[in-house]
Amino acid sequence: MLAILWVLLLFLCVPVSGVFQKLYCTISDSCDCDFKPNIRDLEWDLYKNVYGQHLAQDIVSEEVARFLQNKSPDRPLVLSFHGSSGTGKTMVSSMLGNHLYGSAMSSPYVHQFIPTLHFPLPRRVSEYREELKSWVKGNLTECARSVFIFDEMEKMPPDLVDVLEPFLGPSHVVFRTNYRKAIYIFISTAGEEVINKVALENREAGRDREEIKLADLQEAIAQAVFNNSTSGFFQSSIIQQKLITCFVPFLPLSRRHVERCARSQLCQQGSCGRTDVMEAVGEHMIYTPVQGQYFSTTGCKAVPAKINLFL
Repeated sequence: MLAILWVLLLFLCVPVSGVFQKLYCTISDSCDCDFKPNIRDLEWDLYKNVYGQHLAQDIVSEEVARFLQNKSPDRPLVLSFHGSSGTGKTMVSSMLGNHLYGSAMSSPYVHQFIPTLHFPLPRRVSEYREELKSWVKGNLTECARSVFIFDEMEKMPPDLVDVLEPFLGPSHVVFRTNYRKAIYIFISTAGEEVINKVALENREAGRDREEIKLADLQEAIAQAVFNNSTSGFFQSSIIQQKLITCFVPFLPLSRRHVERCARSQLCQQGSCGRTDVMEAVGEHMIYTPVQGQYFSTTGCKAVPAKINLFL
């Protein structure tokens, strides 16, 4: 009889224990919710596998390290990635997921939103706002260390992301949820004209690429995105309230960067020695401007297809 009572007691206590563990997980500074950040590996991955992006490498590694070192941040980390297609924005966001949660994008605490998939109908923006707000709040309640990635912001319906404003500021712990420990990543091609213009002027002036500073681009990107009617940040209160920690520029890639991408892909296939293929890929990309042929129009995005063509 005592044995039966003991089993029943265990059965009743386990769910209660689970509830208290989840409560502790959402508000405690020490609970990790499977959060296993490895900043050193993140830095190494960025510098080894992201080409031509000294600004993105430095900003992401420094901002993430600074944010995680603070056990009680006063606001979430909010990074907005901007630049042309194929410059590494999505790759860097995946690296973040991989080095914060070992299971990367498959982690239940890393959430990705794609406008054409999750918010396809402009007439339903009001519904999407309520759904997004509820979704973010629910996942933060599940784990305060959640990571939210919003891809293709240039396709996001205007006014939708502003529903996130209460989550991005210095909010207090509200009903089991510490909103300030989350990380938000926005990815967009909006602002690429500003970035490419600065990169082109720098190149034509004969200066090294690494001489481009964040200060040369930060405010210009913010203004370009805010005033772009096709951007998800058009006239956004998130930008007006300065809730984005940093606008991260991804510079256009030159031929040598494209060839490094090709070499990396070839090595993954066990063909590191095929320099002929690497050079052919670099040669057959389209570059801009016409006079000068400085930057790849597709970055590294078309590299896998080109490799298959020349192998």
